Amino acid sequence: MEKKDPSKEVRKGEELNIPNLTAFLKENGITNTSDLEVRQYPGGYSNLTYLLKTPDREFVLRRPPIGTQVKRGHDMGREYKVLSRLHKVFPKAPEAFIFTDDPDIIGAPFYLMEKVEGIILRVKEVKKRNIPAADFATIADSWLDTFAELHQADYQAAGLANLGRPEGYVERQVRIWSEQYLKAKTDEVPVAEKVMNWMKENQPEQYQFSLIHNDYKYDNIVFADDQWKKVRAVLDWEMCTIGDPLMDLGTSLGYWVTASDPDIMKGGLPSPTIFEGNPSRAEVVALYEKKSGRPADDLIFYYVYGLFKIAVIAQQIYYRYKKGFTKDERFAQLNQAAALLCTTAWQAVQKERIDDLF
Repeated sequence: MEKKDPSKEVRKGEELNIPNLTAFLKENGITNTSDLEVRQYPGGYSNLTYLLKTPDREFVLRRPPIGTQVKRGHDMGREYKVLSRLHKVFPKAPEAFIFTDDPDIIGAPFYLMEKVEGIILRVKEVKKRNIPAADFATIADSWLDTFAELHQADYQAAGLANLGRPEGYVERQVRIWSEQYLKAKTDEVPVAEKVMNWMKENQPEQYQFSLIHNDYKYDNIVFADDQWKKVRAVLDWEMCTIGDPLMDLGTSLGYWVTASDPDIMKGGLPSPTIFEGNPSRAEVVALYEKKSGRPADDLIFYYVYGLFKIAVIAQQIYYRYKKGFTKDERFAQLNQAAALLCTTAWQAVQKERIDDLF
């Protein structure tokens, strides 16, 4: 088992109030020690994630980013509700222990969950391990098995039937993400307007619904070991809801950048999917259809939606950076990434395919 600690020292300006946090943990029976070390997971562009280490146990703490422009996607109480209930019917959702929205503890709502040991695949991890091309077929297969399993989870048995409103889901998502883009807009990007209008006019009116993750990609998956046959956990449930599973697939395809995509796209959305041996986006769709038994009709729409949603997320983070709410230099070019994603979406519309767009 990989034991190397991927956490780092906490970034300046994102520190936690350790005395208050220690007192809170002791008062709620989470730990009985005052010996608490706090570190931070540096990956991710959204909610802040910390490692809490005591002499006998480790936990993960999640809180919203500092200076959040919009509340959408940063509701810690909602994320805690999902995990605390879903774990019973979908054990790959980590177990959550406690939530509070008391601002006097660390200045923001947060919750604690179990730390899951395993391997999270990012570009650096692939290079460090020198993963052979032949392994990526197994990696993708396991990833898709868990995706299909997630979409079949009995959310009603978990007490999550009121998590979302599936009726009208697609129309609502197109409208909401378009509104969010305009709220976080910093530059004139004409192609973004084209994509928003196209989605409004070309969205499917009939669709199935299930529990959906809304951010299902390799760096939100914990593999048990380097045989890649077992997924131990699925992370980052902040946008989970009840909706159209093909919207979930579309978002995942948006992150599925391949070796044949332009260098600027591979640099803007670094993913292990860029390495030789990975299936194409069309092959991912075919595998998903086979594993889920669900045909991926209206595929161009779902892929365009996925790209646009990622563009909005990037634009929202850039908005926070430009306004000075965060100093993280990783965010300095995210407006360009958002524009590129919109351009890619428009290419998919014009060429009526999801691969080889440039």
